[in-house]
Amino acid sequence: MLIKKMNKYHETLELHKILQKLSDLCSNGGSKQAALDITPSIDVDEVRQEIARTQNALDLTVKHGTPDFIGFYDIRGIVKRAVSGAELTLKELIEIRRMLSQIRMLDDWHSALEEECSLEFLFEMLYPDKYLEQRLDVSIIDENTLADEASAELASIRRKINQAELKIRETLDKMIRSAAAQKYLQEAIVTIRDGRYCLPVKTEHKGAVSGMVHDTSASGSTLFIEPAAVVEANNEIRILRGRELDEIRRIIKEFSFEISSQSEQLLSSYEAAVSLDLYFAKANLGADMYACSPEIVDTGRIVLNKARHPLIDRKNVVPVDIQIGDSYTSLIITGPNTGGKTVVLKTVGLLTLMTMCGLLIPVSDGSVVSVFHDILVDIGDKQSIEMSLSTFSSHMNRVVEILDTADFQSLVLIDELGSGTDPVEGASLAVAIIEKLRQKGATLITTTHYQELKMYAIETEKVENASCEFDVSTLMPTYRLIIGSPGKSNAFAISKRLGLSDDIIEYAKSLVTDENKKFESIIDDLDKLRTELEQNKKQAEQDRKQAEILKAEASKIRQEIALKREEELEKARNEAQSIVNRVQRESAALVEELEKLRKEKEKDDFARLAKDAKQKQRSSMNKLYLEANPVITKDDDYELPRPLKKGDSVILADSGRKGIVVSPPDNKGICFVQVGVMKTKLNVRNLRLVEKTEDIKKQGKKQGGGISTKGVESRMTRRVQSELDIRGYASDDGIYEVDNFLDSAVMSGISLVTIIHGKGTGVLKKAVRAHLKRHPHVKSSRPGLYGEGEDGVTVVELK
Repeated sequence: MLIKKMNKYHETLELHKILQKLSDLCSNGGSKQAALDITPSIDVDEVRQEIARTQNALDLTVKHGTPDFIGFYDIRGIVKRAVSGAELTLKELIEIRRMLSQIRMLDDWHSALEEECSLEFLFEMLYPDKYLEQRLDVSIIDENTLADEASAELASIRRKINQAELKIRETLDKMIRSAAAQKYLQEAIVTIRDGRYCLPVKTEHKGAVSGMVHDTSASGSTLFIEPAAVVEANNEIRILRGRELDEIRRIIKEFSFEISSQSEQLLSSYEAAVSLDLYFAKANLGADMYACSPEIVDTGRIVLNKARHPLIDRKNVVPVDIQIGDSYTSLIITGPNTGGKTVVLKTVGLLTLMTMCGLLIPVSDGSVVSVFHDILVDIGDKQSIEMSLSTFSSHMNRVVEILDTADFQSLVLIDELGSGTDPVEGASLAVAIIEKLRQKGATLITTTHYQELKMYAIETEKVENASCEFDVSTLMPTYRLIIGSPGKSNAFAISKRLGLSDDIIEYAKSLVTDENKKFESIIDDLDKLRTELEQNKKQAEQDRKQAEILKAEASKIRQEIALKREEELEKARNEAQSIVNRVQRESAALVEELEKLRKEKEKDDFARLAKDAKQKQRSSMNKLYLEANPVITKDDDYELPRPLKKGDSVILADSGRKGIVVSPPDNKGICFVQVGVMKTKLNVRNLRLVEKTEDIKKQGKKQGGGISTKGVESRMTRRVQSELDIRGYASDDGIYEVDNFLDSAVMSGISLVTIIHGKGTGVLKKAVRAHLKRHPHVKSSRPGLYGEGEDGVTVVELK
């Protein structure tokens, strides 16, 4: 790991304050110290890796929440003691238990993730031991007490102790309650001296109680005597207490040995937990700062979009856009005091250091940060009284040090370059210093008030002016950084607003050289032009956004109109279809009635009347079908591409129905066309030739097509749904087609359909009619009437 410490410059840029914020977000001593120990890395790959891990931790936090971190102790010393064979204390075992709890919680959190992450290697370093954790949790009550559950032997010993103590108390309680005891007892209580149960006996009645004296009161008036009746029981308790201590020591040694045997896993888990705590602390710091990850390069390029200084309240700080390293490598920032120039320098330096520390920075998307080997800073007045150094001397000492250190991998930040001495000499020194740093290849950002440096930036390649914007009308800085425009000091305007008399200001203006006046005038014109361009750009952006909004609204309205139109057309089609179905049922009933009458009459004229009625009914049905679809267009200029011949597929222009030419046209242009089950005499002017079935849609789109595609499709669909032709099918195949046809008819809301099976041998007809009697969708069925196809068709009424 290539790391170079630059503590003096880090402190100037206040990196230590950021690391302290990070440390405060950590949960335990190890990670808190690790946060404070972070130093910027100069290895670009390592920086990219660290930034990616921090960003991944933030993504996981947003999606799953931050893992629970508890304040676990640094267990490395405890584990080393266990490895050396030392007997751990209960307090140390409690710390091990807390560590195991932390390991388990992290492992459980990781197990719930659905995706892998860049922190996977740390989670793999965790070794949860739920068995040991549970044993320690059950066995230890506090830093001084093991629970009875620590072992069966310990529980047994303590049970025996309790029983022996209960037996002693019962014996002593009987002695206390006796009438004789009231005379020789100082108090009616049982006490413990040296771990043995005793009675407080008055000194003058020493002989009244046989037993051993274990203690005397301070006044000498009370003797604490262990009665002979409980000596044996007290001895038993003392033996049990010894056994209890031995068992406790054995349990602790067993735990110590187990921790020793798990030392590598525990140390690995501890390191992983500390690192995870640190990464998620980095993520939470980034979230608090509304930060994101920049692109990491090592070319000296810096692009900070809407950058904010992380130590200034985000409610008060004005975001700035800063860029350097593309067309220019030196940036000279000018402008009045308190305009934000120094904040810009500190923002660039601190955000670069934070990035090199693997931290997210408060910028917007598209930002780029370069990794530098050195970040050299001269910001602030650090004059030394003890060393008899003036402001200028102190400033130049730091500049000399920077010149000695800087190279092409350095970022140099100098505030008020050349200040503190004669302006002419100071400006000359500043230009010379900038030139030297440019020769070394350093990336430089400096602030100044010198007019000469503004002109130098205009005339010199790879050097650019920038200014911190200042509102003269309010005497307040806007804190915006304007790159490409030199700033004005605005000293005259500020002095006038503050009350300096006009005569003094006018006299001061007269002392300014014509060259400086001309330069200031040019800067003023450029500033006005820039402001105008920015306003025009802002207005253009607003107009563009408004246009996009209007475009989206217009598109939405068009979609709504198209949808509404389609709904209305579909509604009209459904209503028309309903009318057709109703009239069809009524006309079929009428024709059926006429057929019955014909069978009853033998007169020829009656048969003719019935035939005419059927033809009239078919003609009426054709008209109703035409009226059922309003989307029909007709083009009277259409001409057939060739003469019609028998077998041609055609479309009726006035109805959109499909037919087959049965006979070629005669000399009057009249031909017979088979439309469904009907043969119709039509004029060729009403016919549109279709070469192929799949060209029907294209035919409707041609210039002479004469019909709307949607109308044709809708009309053809309805005709297909009303009739099914299965002539030539085998019985099984025909019945399969009938089932599909009836399902489609029911779904389409059609109540009356015709199945064309032909007469033939009668096998298909019988099979279909027998199947229809059992079909769940069929309400009734009958043979076709005269004009409908008679016995060659079956008319079906659906439920």
